[in-house]
Parts: sequence; C-alpha cells; structure tokens
Amino acid sequence: MANDKMIVYTTDSGAEVKLSPAIIRRFLVSGDGQCSDQEIMMFLMLCKQQRLDPFLREAYLIKYSSKKPATLVTGKEVFTKRAERHPQFRGMTAGVVVQNVDSGALTYRPGSLVLTGELLVGGWAKIWKADREVPYENAVTFEEYVGKKADGEINKQWSTKPATMIRKVALVQTLRETFPETFSGLYDADEMSHVQSDDLTKTPVDAPKDVTPRPTPTTTTTTGATIPTDKPEDAPNAAPDTDDDGGNAQEPSDPEVHPVTAAEERDLEEIF
Repeated sequence: MANDKMIVYTTDSGAEVKLSPAIIRRFLVSGDGQCSDQEIMMFLMLCKQQRLDPFLREAYLIKYSSKKPATLVTGKEVFTKRAERHPQFRGMTAGVVVQNVDSGALTYRPGSLVLTGELLVGGWAKIWKADREVPYENAVTFEEYVGKKADGEINKQWSTKPATMIRKVALVQTLRETFPETFSGLYDADEMSHVQSDDLTKTPVDAPKDVTPRPTPTTTTTTGATIPTDKPEDAPNAAPDTDDDGGNAQEPSDPEVHPVTAAEERDLEEIF
C-alpha cells in the first residue's frame, strides 16, 4: 500500500510497539483470506488507539475468506486486566441462566454449573462501580450468541463448554456498558458467532526487526539488459554486491520508524 510507515506507540504496560501495514500482513493476520488496505488500517488504528499489543495476542485480525469482511477481536485477558486496573471498579460477578425442564422455572446461578434436568438458556453478569449505588447488570440469551460453523453446526468451543462461553459473553458486554471509555470498540471472539476462538493461538509473536523486502538479485547481459538471476545473494562463494562506483553495496536499511503525527492520525481516522 502507498503509506507503509511504521507507527510507534506505548501499551498500558509501558511496552513500545512498532507496527506497520507490512508487519500486520506478514505476521498478524489469522485465516486464509487476503485483507484489504482498509481492514489493515482499521486494525492498526484499533491497536494504537486502544494501546493493544498484537504480538502478545491482545488483538487479532481474522480473515477466513477474501469474500467476507475481516473480524477484529480482543484477547480475553484484556477485559479482566483493564477492569481490575480501573480506579472506579468495585467488583463483578457472572453466571448462567438455566431453566428447569419440568417446571420451567429460571435460575440465575453464579459460575458455569448446569445440572441434569436443566436447560442452559443464557448468561448474566453484574458489575459494581464506585460512582453508582446500583450495579450494572445484563443478561444475554444462549441462542443469540452460540457459535456455529458455516453449515450451521455448533462449533467445538461452544459444544464442549457452552456455559463457560455464554457467561463470558455476558461479562464482556456488561464491562463495555460499565466502562465505555475503556472498552469502546473492543469485542471478544466469543461474541462473534462465526469466529472459532479455540483456533486463535495464544502464543506470542516475535516482533520483527526488519520487514524491508530484499532486492531481487540481477545480472547484466552483454547487450546491457538487466535480468533476475536464480543465484541467491547469500549463496556460497558469491561475489559481494557492488554499487556503480565499484564499492560494496549497502544492506537495505530498517524501515522508517517514527511516532505518528497529529496530521497523519487525522488522515488515518478519515478511513472510519
């Protein structure tokens, strides 16, 4: 893409992150689809504005197919860690909503326990905030959020741990309502029914030091034409590259790194 400058920002933990569209394309896209320039820039701006480190899997850019839009989701630990650090956070609890098969009675139970003879129908969460006497409370239905494959079958994560999943969805939604300035634009993978969260690796990615493409080796024919050569630059016994003056050619430098300016940030935000 035309603008491939490196953007530098600091995460909540104080770590410095260097991110560019080229790095995102090469190292941080999950799935087999080809992301558009706009999707790449949306992910870059989400990471920067929310101070997320995608190399530590705090954010994911998922593209299953080039024919479908990309999905941007946040790592699970981001929600709980940021809530615990918020100065107005005063505690939270979450659980499942189950229905007795015989009587039809509903029970709001803390945790993820579903007994024999009960039907899991939803999840709930409650969060206390210092500036409110009444806690924020929310409940979600199971059928609305259950993750399914393209053929309509329930995916592995939701079929094996349905109570855990719906409880987590309720908790994340309530956190977003309680602290909108902290969690605005952040979504957990389990809120996206088409995303299989068990496919998202938690293994950190080593931040690349240089993503500048190396120049294609060439040779000059007797007619003066320049053509690619099959011999790699680092092949054994290869003669060193030379510049036009006969000196040793310089190795490609690291990509330009600079903090984003106010003008550049305004240009990027125009995408939205």
